[in-house]
This record gives sequence, C-alpha cells and structure tokens, in this order.
Amino acid sequence: MVTQSSSPRSRRGIRLPTFSVMDRYIAKELTLPFLFGVGAFSSIGISIGALFELIRQITNSGLSIMLAGQIFLLKLPEFMVLAFPMSTLLATMMTYSRLSSDSELIAMRGCGVSVRRIVAPAVILSLMVTGATFAFNEMITPAANYQAAVTLERALNTERPPFRERNILFQEFRRADDDSSAQQLSRLFYARRFDGEEMHDITVLDFSESDLDNIVRSETATWDTGKNLWAFADGTIYSISADGSFRHITRFDRQELQLPRTPLDLASRTKDNTEMNIAEASEYLDLLRQGGDDQEIRKWEIRIQQKYALPFVCVVFGLVGSALGVRPQRTGKATSFGVSVIIIFGYYLLSFVTNAMGEVGLISPLVSAWFPTALGLAIGLGLLMRSSR
Repeated sequence: MVTQSSSPRSRRGIRLPTFSVMDRYIAKELTLPFLFGVGAFSSIGISIGALFELIRQITNSGLSIMLAGQIFLLKLPEFMVLAFPMSTLLATMMTYSRLSSDSELIAMRGCGVSVRRIVAPAVILSLMVTGATFAFNEMITPAANYQAAVTLERALNTERPPFRERNILFQEFRRADDDSSAQQLSRLFYARRFDGEEMHDITVLDFSESDLDNIVRSETATWDTGKNLWAFADGTIYSISADGSFRHITRFDRQELQLPRTPLDLASRTKDNTEMNIAEASEYLDLLRQGGDDQEIRKWEIRIQQKYALPFVCVVFGLVGSALGVRPQRTGKATSFGVSVIIIFGYYLLSFVTNAMGEVGLISPLVSAWFPTALGLAIGLGLLMRSSR
C-alpha cells in the first residue's frame, strides 16, 4: 500500500510551503501585541496631532461635537500609518522576548529549529504590514486628510476653494552666467486675484538678459488653450534701459505673450503634501521643475521618496525587533516597550537629520529618504546573523 506524505506536494514532487504548528503559534503571539501597538501609538499620535486642536476649535470657534468626531475619524488613518512600523517593532520585541524568557526558544532550538526559521513569521508579518502601509498611504490617507481639511474649513466658514483665489506667485529660475551651479531669477509672475478663469491685476518682471528688461502690467490675463499662450488685456509694457530708466512705454488693449502655463496650474492646486498620493505629488513636482527652483524641487523629491521608503520601515523594525528578542534574556513587557520607544526615537531622529541634509543639498533626495531605512535594514540583518550563531 502506498502512503501519502502529510506535507502537500505538487505533481512534480516539489514541496509546497506550508505553515507549521510553530508558525501559527508565533503568528498568534505576534498578533495581539501588534494590535495593542496600533491602538496605543495611534491614540498617542492623534491625541497630540489632532485631538487637542479639535478641542480648542470646539471651545473657541464653536465647532460642533459631531463634526469634530467626523474630522477625528478622517484623521485617524494618517496616524494609523505612522503606528504600523512602531507596532511591528513592539510586537516582535514583546513576542520573542517572552518566548526567550519562558525558555520556549531554547526548546525550539533544541529540536533543531534555526533562529532564521523562528523569526520567519515576524518577517512575513512585516511584509504584510508593509503592503498595508503602502495601500493606506496611496488610497486612504491622502483622501481622508483632504476631506478632513475641507470639512474643518467649511465648518469654520473658511472653506477652501477648488483653486487659489489670491496672490498667485510663480518664479522661474535659470543658471547664472558666471557660475553654472548658481541660480538667478529669470521671470516673476504675480497675479493678485484668480476667479477660476481669469487672472486679475497681473505683473510680470522679465530678467531674461540678467537685468530687468521688461515689466508687463495688465488688468486681466487668460490662457489661450488653442495657441498655448497668455492673452493679456488692458495693460502696459515698460521697457527698461541698462541704467534703469524707461526706454519706452507701450499701452495695449490685447497682447499675446509666450509665458509658461505653470502659474495657472499652480493656482488650480490647493492640496499639500499629506493630501497627495505619489502620482499627484509627481505631477506637482513636474510643475515645480518648470520654474527651476532647486530648493523647492529637492524638497518635493525628498517627500516623494519618503512616500516610497516609509512602508519598508516595517521590515526594518520587524528584523530589529525579532533579532533583539531572540537573544537569551529575561525581560518583561515594560522593558520591551521602553526599548522600542528608544529605537523609534533614534530612527526618526536620524530621518529628521537626513531630511534636513537633503533639503539643503548636502546629500541627494534618494539618499536622504532611504539612508535611515537602509542603515536599519543592515543593522537588523547583522543582529539576526549574530543571534543565529
């Protein structure tokens, strides 16, 4: 009689991956501390970042409790996303420290189970949380943050319009003639008002020849989509001489000028970084690149890279937490929580430093966003290899 193996196999005889009793046991032990961490860290974050401000709006501005509760729920995904990596660290630290202090890890290793096999459920949990973090950041958090901002502004009678109504400013830069690494202003576009179709009270300063060459002053301006240019109406062009005097002054009823469409696109956007997903932030970055402001471009390049890097912090914290937890030790939950807080503080302090260095141009945006994650991953793998010896 032919007996079948208890482990499922494919038709070609290749063993398929299965979850053992040990995997299910460790996964169960990881789940409760992870959920506790999400609740604890989310509560702390939203209390500091949103709840106190909502209470102030209720007492000072008469914001209704119902609307405050709605805004509170809309802000919750943002702080849950921040709590996911921290909860992964806490769960792995608490679970493996408890298994170590109860000598269960010694029993597993005595049965021939390697440390890498023991921490495999933690790695799988980290990867799952990474995917959930990325999904939240792309599909839930930006829309929820935008809706929360609009709801609060509407309740306070300061509702944000679908476009910027006043003070539209666009600065276009170019490389300086004497130093290729420096920048100088090429053109400045300013409109006092925008009604969604027309710009009003426009001033354009043209520095195309290094000095101020022309000043265009106009009552209104519209974008001609057919010709891809600006149509200025009821204005004056002042031509400036090298000594700063007016060379000649030209009045016009209508004047078409080849200026970038960027001021109109900038006026049509009212979202900030936390209210955009990667695609929207990339589109906004393309607009900024047309102006050539290197500092603002670097800032948004860093923000986009951080949107990619943040989910992978879950993997870093999962590796570090499990590697520290499997060491022979007898520590309680309070100690694990304290160590987790120290690691979290150190990681985000390093992120703050690299972010500042990236914004001033000392390091590239890619390095600025990914260096803390790469360093944490290297430390986690090093600790895991050391523990497995």
